[in-house]
Amino acid sequence: MQLIEKYFADFTSTQREQLTALEGIYKEWNEKVNVISRKDIDGLYEKHVLHSLSISAVFEFRPGAEIIDIGTGGGFPGIPLAIFFPLVKFHLVDSIGKKLKVVDAVVNTLGLKNVTTQHTRAEEINDRKFDFAVSRAVAPLKDLWKWSKPLLRRDKSGVGNEESKVAPGLICLKGGDLTAEIQESGVRPYVTEIEKLFSEPYFKEKFILYVPLK
Repeated sequence: MQLIEKYFADFTSTQREQLTALEGIYKEWNEKVNVISRKDIDGLYEKHVLHSLSISAVFEFRPGAEIIDIGTGGGFPGIPLAIFFPLVKFHLVDSIGKKLKVVDAVVNTLGLKNVTTQHTRAEEINDRKFDFAVSRAVAPLKDLWKWSKPLLRRDKSGVGNEESKVAPGLICLKGGDLTAEIQESGVRPYVTEIEKLFSEPYFKEKFILYVPLK
């Protein structure tokens, strides 16, 4: 938790309690359902929570915005973002039911009222629209954009104010050399180097990609 507060301040007491509780909850559930690799669980706050919150260091989601987390796995980046943005609605989707069982348990234990889950594939959702899609290392950018584009609203912005609106779009966390992946995607994302936000060596060659809906 100290690592989180190194970069973020002004948490409410509820947010601080929720973030602090994450480690114990995930360690307990990871013994039953392995949603986080054994070698990563001790680095939960750096490799999962802070990594997820890098999105909040770049994007300020407006209250009432609706965001889908595609392939949420154990709840990342959705759960840390839902704690950070309590007035934003997050819909966490995954095709693997046992992972969502863990997500539901975490959500219920933390008392998060702004999170819903759905056991499905993003490409099978045809009855909802969202302001943004977020994802973390789930699939190639080409596929993520294909899945998320039909789910995005075209009529309003979910970020910023009247003077600095950001268009609805896909926001995903990626790592490594992305040259070929971006070229194959057919889109030109805005790229943010996470190591410029957080100084920990873990974030070297990790990026936030943003593809706006045009």
